[in-house]
Amino acid sequence: MSQRSEKPKVFIVSDSVGETAELVTKAAASQFDMSQIELRRIPYVDDVVTINEVISMAKDTESIIVFTLVVPELREHLLTEAKKANIKAIDIMGPMIDGLQLLFKQPPRFRPGIIHQLDEDYFRKVEAIEFAVKYDDGRDPRGLLRADVILIGVSRTSKTPLSMYLAHKRVKAANVPLVPEVAPPEELFKVDPEKCVGLTIMPEKLIEIRSERLKALGLQAQASYANLERIKAELAYARQVMDQIGCQVIDVSNKAVEETANIILQKLRKP
Repeated sequence: MSQRSEKPKVFIVSDSVGETAELVTKAAASQFDMSQIELRRIPYVDDVVTINEVISMAKDTESIIVFTLVVPELREHLLTEAKKANIKAIDIMGPMIDGLQLLFKQPPRFRPGIIHQLDEDYFRKVEAIEFAVKYDDGRDPRGLLRADVILIGVSRTSKTPLSMYLAHKRVKAANVPLVPEVAPPEELFKVDPEKCVGLTIMPEKLIEIRSERLKALGLQAQASYANLERIKAELAYARQVMDQIGCQVIDVSNKAVEETANIILQKLRKP
């Protein structure tokens, strides 16, 4: 007699990356206690051998199978074998494809992963994320000339989280830290000021954030990084740079990343 695992499993089978099936599964599982199940994604399935292996694994555990397979032969094979093994198999993509086939009055392409091949929006998102990573923290000033928006501010004003959030909104964001001892890159003064956004913060709030950061790193909270006078000097210097550029300045003291991002997105959408 086979030994059951402690948690029921949901095998997520896909002929592409499997993110659609996983998102649907998580959305449904959120109505229950997600900590009580284990999700296992099996992507890029293109043969019956892999399907048979999944069926075999599911038989030995308390499992269901959720799948997005667009090739009819693979869909039918999985459904048939799952039924033989008395395993619940949920076809997420099939019914929708069948319904749209009736609507379009033509057969589907049956090409796995085509949504990512055709979705220009998907590629813009990936490109923006790669851009944010490459030009984070002023690593390469040349990227400032290609950015949709440039975030500037002292350390711990949410420049990096904002850049990544905006990237997921298909915005190419670069960010530059402002430090009194280091001159800003000359490229910063060549771009359109409308593309720059300065991030400022109340000194007391910044002390709190930096002190927590130092504790997390196992360092003394009394370091100059979290010193009030030092912080005031940094903020004053940053403000001088922002005034010199003539860019919009946002106080992030009591704002979540999403709030600040929405202000920036509204600015970018203006004609």
